[in-house]
Amino acid sequence: MYSIYDYAYNGLLCLNNLMRPHHKQLSQLMIYATTACQSRCKHCNIWQKPVEHLALDDIRRVMQSRCITRRTTVGLEGGEFLLHPQASDIMAWFRAHHPNYTLLTNGLAPRRVVDAVRRYRPRHLYVSLDGGGATYRRMRGCDGYDRVIQVVELLRGEVPLSLMFCLSPWNSFDDMAFVIEVAKRYGVDVRIGIYGTMAFFDTTSELLAASDFVRQIPPGIRHTQENFDFVALYDEWRNGRLRLRCHSIMSSLVIHSNGNVPLCQNLEVILGNIHSQPLDEIFNGAPACHTQGRYSRSCNGCWINFHRKYDIILLRNMERLLPKWLIEKFYGPYQWTADPRTTYCQYLKSL
Repeated sequence: MYSIYDYAYNGLLCLNNLMRPHHKQLSQLMIYATTACQSRCKHCNIWQKPVEHLALDDIRRVMQSRCITRRTTVGLEGGEFLLHPQASDIMAWFRAHHPNYTLLTNGLAPRRVVDAVRRYRPRHLYVSLDGGGATYRRMRGCDGYDRVIQVVELLRGEVPLSLMFCLSPWNSFDDMAFVIEVAKRYGVDVRIGIYGTMAFFDTTSELLAASDFVRQIPPGIRHTQENFDFVALYDEWRNGRLRLRCHSIMSSLVIHSNGNVPLCQNLEVILGNIHSQPLDEIFNGAPACHTQGRYSRSCNGCWINFHRKYDIILLRNMERLLPKWLIEKFYGPYQWTADPRTTYCQYLKSL
């Protein structure tokens, strides 16, 4: 999914952010620009929130921050981002001034998605798909499967495209296998996530129980080790056998539609608000650095892919080159009961 250059860049950025905490740079910035959404998902209740939008002027001001570089990947999300009244203007601005941006959509308005992608050329398109037609209706409260497939058929080959699958209490590993096969059929990427409790989305269900996840992982995932590691290690984390420090909060950030900037997607810890503070102060000021340092040393409280894939990929690639004791000299102690690479090889042999 990522190039060797991506891994090297993120490794160097991690080192910079650890050594120069008041001059950190962002590898990724996620902007939840609107709460408007036409879906009625069980695993996300943002559609029940009052509708609010982050204005283009606010986004332009944020993008002038020193912590954002041309290498920072900016994601535009919602709700459904394309329901933002300034969606076209925002994407036009990004195409002209920061082309390294991505779009996440539910795909329920195919012509709008296709027109936006062809006009404004996001670097990557992410389309949510959590199973076939029946599963889609159960999870998202509407008939959207065929519309998602229409988006994929029209745009594959025009833009790098990923199907976003979320394993949740309302679908299954069979649905994961189904989405992986859809991605294979159309020659597109698939990204696997696992349901988590996020305050911004007003999620209410309990986390998934974990029992023998590895045996249930569909064979089609075997070509994407990053997805495999994330799903297999959930079993370890959920059952208290895995501890990773959360370094992603030192280089990844989220901005909500009301301007709030949380420490992470899991905790209701707000670093500041862009309507009252510059983003550089929010992210790199002394209070933020103190909070980030405290949580990065101790927090192991979620398995949200936005955060935890960062540390899995970082450590797995460092372990290719360095012994664990040396990594821990600057990363800090971490624990997983099995080497993910060994687990992955054992999994492949069992197929």
